[in-house]
Amino acid sequence: MSSCCSPDGACASNGETTTTVAVVDSTATVYRVSGMSCGHCRTAITASVGALAGVLSVDVDVDGGVVTVTTAGEPDDAAIAAAVDDAGYELTGRA
Repeated sequence: MSSCCSPDGACASNGETTTTVAVVDSTATVYRVSGMSCGHCRTAITASVGALAGVLSVDVDVDGGVVTVTTAGEPDDAAIAAAVDDAGYELTGRA
């Protein structure tokens, strides 16, 4: 009887490989941000907030004046506010 598993424990069937994907609990939090008016604003905030540890994605709605930050676990509001400030804008609270 032959096995599809190699000695190192990896399994494959008919030459196919198996990929394991880790699922992370994430939290999307919407913040009000003042001072945004253009595409540069979107780029600056996305880069600054996106560089924070634990941030999975950043969505900036310039017209709506909100930024949605998706994090692995609970967000660090103080760190996000500091990153927005460093980009030249003001986080005024959660929406």
